[in-house]
Amino acid sequence: MSFTVLNVAYPFAAVGPDAVGGAEQVLSQLDAALVRAGHRSIVVAAEGSRVQGTLQAVPAIPGPIADAQRSIAWAEHRRAIRAAVARHAPDVIHLHGVDFAAYLPPPGAAPLLATLHLPPSWYPAEIFSLPREDVHLHCVSHAQHAACPPGARLLPPVPNGVPVQALDCRVHKRRYAIALGRICPEKNLHVALEAGRLANFPVLLGGAVFPYQAHQQYYWEHITPRLDRERLFLGPLDFARKRRLLAGARCLLLPTLAPETSSLVAMEALACGTPVVAYPSGAIPEMVDPGVTGFLVRDAAEMAAAIAACAQLDPERCRAVARERFTLERMVARYFDVYRQLARRTQHDVAADATR
Repeated sequence: MSFTVLNVAYPFAAVGPDAVGGAEQVLSQLDAALVRAGHRSIVVAAEGSRVQGTLQAVPAIPGPIADAQRSIAWAEHRRAIRAAVARHAPDVIHLHGVDFAAYLPPPGAAPLLATLHLPPSWYPAEIFSLPREDVHLHCVSHAQHAACPPGARLLPPVPNGVPVQALDCRVHKRRYAIALGRICPEKNLHVALEAGRLANFPVLLGGAVFPYQAHQQYYWEHITPRLDRERLFLGPLDFARKRRLLAGARCLLLPTLAPETSSLVAMEALACGTPVVAYPSGAIPEMVDPGVTGFLVRDAAEMAAAIAACAQLDPERCRAVARERFTLERMVARYFDVYRQLARRTQHDVAADATR
């Protein structure tokens, strides 16, 4: 069964193989997988996005992200979605943005699948009781699913995955730890730099500072004062550089305070043979086996001690766990199953209407 999927990105983040955000990375992988499998992939995303299918671009909104910019972006998204539906007649519309409720297409366009990439509490409460039978929500981990409001109508979780084989980069381990992610308060990445200072160990920090006032303030007040000759900020990393640096690191540092729904970077690190030292936030304990693939810690001092302990962990065991649990192929297969189920349901409804 061939199908057409319209993936809709968060308005303020471009998608592509080098995207920083997890939602954008998942969307990019689904777009590429649809094309490889011979399906049609349509993507509504900001200008500058790189897709394998057909891009329905929306203007990139300049300036800091505030209410005025959101209103403009949502209106552009609504227009782009209407145009894509009219032109391509998708079988499924797959929404990825935390603000997806602001640009829901009208009923009848196609079944709507909304992936909740972020903690449930970060979404408007009304999404969990939308009075529309065509909107289907799902989570990306069992921990996230359990954190949703009681009675919420949810499909079974579809766990995230990463391109494990492409990430299997065999290089010699070097003397540094690495931390990757959005530079913002909830990611708490200044603790990684502080742990490196306490351990007298170099730390490389990669990521993007998005144009939110709180993110930029956090960068200037908490990150820059902790940078020195051995604690370096590299900015955003493309896939090839990220893979090389992850593979060469002693460990990945993940001091997140957010109730993580999943962690693509933790999966990527394990696929590269690199242990993960993380705070036990959200779904992180589902991903790290203490003393085997990393350590769970509570503060900078414990993180510093774990940096040293990671020298004794086996990179091959990390790779094996990634192959067993976190493959992109498993994630894609699950999404394709959901697409088929939703598309068939619509086709059945259309056929039933035709016989009435």
